[in-house]
Amino acid sequence: MGSMSIARSLLYGFVNLLHPRMLWLMVWPMLISLAIWGTAAIALWVRTAVWLGGVLQQWLAAAPFVARFDLGDATLVAAHVVLFLLFVPLVYLTALFILGVFGMQAMVDQVARRSYPQLERRRGGGVAGSVWNGCVALAGMLLLGLASLPLWLVPPLWPLITVAILGWVNQRLLRYDALAEHADAAEMQRVFRGRRAPMYTLGVLLALVAYVPLVGFLAPVAFGLAFIHYLLGVLAAERAVPAGD
Repeated sequence: MGSMSIARSLLYGFVNLLHPRMLWLMVWPMLISLAIWGTAAIALWVRTAVWLGGVLQQWLAAAPFVARFDLGDATLVAAHVVLFLLFVPLVYLTALFILGVFGMQAMVDQVARRSYPQLERRRGGGVAGSVWNGCVALAGMLLLGLASLPLWLVPPLWPLITVAILGWVNQRLLRYDALAEHADAAEMQRVFRGRRAPMYTLGVLLALVAYVPLVGFLAPVAFGLAFIHYLLGVLAAERAVPAGD
């Protein structure tokens, strides 16, 4: 299951957005998320940008080689950039959380019925596991954000840091619900351990696509379908191999 499998899964995800059930799932979680974070942005964006710009200016003023320059306007622009880099993932991650709770089962059923109708459902996961997985993803994102704080002092690294962290969070959020219905607990752990690189690649691609206008609106459902298609394919391939091989 290499890069071609990832490419096929992504193609599958975007093609199957045309199904009426997927179109509905694509719209309403994103609209709710946009309403939540759009309201927060209207209320807090300007004040937060001014505060963050002041913090950035204080940090830079502590560096001798920039202390003699007036960086007020530059730090304010930088603050807006940082807020934008944070706003986009907050919107689609919230949509992913909503999808995980209310829509992932429908997506799994859609993929399984079309592509893996014979795959046995061993139900190794459930609602409690999904909630716990979401909490772990959130905690991991916070820890990675804290660990990367020194790197945020280097502006060219900001997009790279954001994408690197969100790549991990995305795959963590999507992988559990993709397999919970069909794999048992041991199979889930084995697949997750053995497919870290492809899952992270899909997670990074989702983080990048989310910033593309309009296309980013489709990303949560498209990549949810891609994760399901890819991981069910891995599970089916593993089960097809005799136990002794």
